[in-house]
Amino acid sequence: AVELQRDRDVVLAAVRQCAWALEFAAAELQGDRDVVLEAVRQHGRALEFAAAEMQRDRGVVFAAVRQDGWSLKFAAAELRRGRD
Repeated sequence: AVELQRDRDVVLAAVRQCAWALEFAAAELQGDRDVVLEAVRQHGRALEFAAAEMQRDRGVVFAAVRQDGWSLKFAAAELRRGRD
């Protein structure tokens, strides 16, 4: 199962079916912008399981909040405060 959690194609397919699959992806894929965007477009609150650098990425956070405004609580503090 660990090898599947590290397989980018498998994880992309999984998050397309269920955004929450991001929780079980390998750490490097939780930091993969394409994987995270796919997840947060399905369900914004999947941002909770994204790597910290993705929680600081304005484009990723915007996509998450656009899907579900409550997902802002999982964004990096500096983005929640609206600072650059």
